[in-house]
Order: sequence, then C-alpha cells, then structure tokens
Amino acid sequence: MDTKTTTAPDGRTSRVARLKAATQEAHERLDERFLALDPFGDLERYRRFLAVQHAFHQEIDRLQRSPALAGLIPDMAARRRLDLIRQDMLDIGVALPETGSGEKHSVDVAGAFGWLYVAEGGNLSAATFMRSAAGLGLTGDAGARHLAAASQSRGAHWQTFLAALEELGLDEAAERRLVDGGIEAFDRYHMLLATHLVPPR
Repeated sequence: MDTKTTTAPDGRTSRVARLKAATQEAHERLDERFLALDPFGDLERYRRFLAVQHAFHQEIDRLQRSPALAGLIPDMAARRRLDLIRQDMLDIGVALPETGSGEKHSVDVAGAFGWLYVAEGGNLSAATFMRSAAGLGLTGDAGARHLAAASQSRGAHWQTFLAALEELGLDEAAERRLVDGGIEAFDRYHMLLATHLVPPR
C-alpha cells in the first residue's frame, strides 16, 4: 500500500505516513499470510476468499452507513462493496451468509477511519486481484464484481480518502484510536483468513 504522502503542508510527517508506519507490522503479517494461502489458486479457494471478504466487508459496511462518516468521506456509497460481494457469491454458487440488520450505529470516528484505511487500501490493491481472478474465468460482470474499479478511478478514490483522513481534527487520544483501529482491522482480516480460507484438515 503506497500512500504517496510523507509530509504535511507544514513540513511535519503526515498523519497518513504515521498511520502507515504504526500499522506496518500488522500489514506485513497479513500480506505474508494472504500470499501463502494463495486465494486465487483455484476456484474453490476463491470461494473461500469471498467468505473472508463478506465477513470483513459486513463490518466495514456498518461504518460506511454511519451518518458520522458520511459527511467526512466523499462518495461513500460508491465505496461500499458488500452488495457486490454477495452478487459475486451468487454468480459462482456460494450460499449467502446472514447479514446484519443494516441499521446505522454510532461509531468512534477516529477508530473507524483506521478500519476504513485498511478497507480502502484493499480496494486499491484489487486491481492486482482482478487480474488473478481473470485467470479463473471471472470478470467484473460475473464473479469478481467487487474487485472491479468504481466509476471513479481507484487512485482518485484512494487520494480523496487520504485527504479526508489528513483533514480530521484529532487530539492525541483520537490519534491513538486511529492507529488502534488500523491494527484491529488488519488483525481481524488475518483472523478471517484462518477461519475461512485455511482448508479443513
């Protein structure tokens, strides 16, 4: 994940760069596990990967529906992936899991931005995943809808999210919650890989 942002306008290290550094260990641990499990190795592994994506994005979707965040992050509706994941599951014959009620909950904005930083970074990486999915015969119209780019380019979506993150007014405690949220999200995804993608013995 390349934020392309290292310094703030006043010359200090940017919030994005600080968050990237603070979550780097958790990010690298997740990347190593993800590559080892090779979720695009065959269609069965991809099916299990969709279960991981569904579980993670069900949590992210709750944040994306939050009124507290809607006014802070542009194009929130276009960033949601849960419905597309569910369509992908139907495309390749995967039973749909239960979903939450869809109710809007109050959230801690700083912690939520940490989680969304991980989700948005994953959407940026989906261009690479899309090529891997194509090797399984999947496309942005069937089976890999959630990996396709939104109407706005991936890079533009990422940069507008980073700008919103930089503009947050956070005190020291909120800055810690931001980092904690990012680490929690990386760790949560790591746990979901172990739950859904590791083949049963």
